[in-house]
Amino acid sequence: MFGWAITFLIIAIVAALLGFSGIAGVATNIAWILFVVGLVLAVVFLVMGRRRPPL
Repeated sequence: MFGWAITFLIIAIVAALLGFSGIAGVATNIAWILFVVGLVLAVVFLVMGRRRPPL
């Protein structure tokens, strides 16, 4: 997830430098959503990984 978020962030930066504000805004929103989803999944997997295995 974080790799895709960084990819879209780079696309947004390049688009903003070239003057494509619409594409830059969309890419920024996608990067933000992927970053938040990645953080949520990381927290969920961190919590789920702390359980003891069944006997």
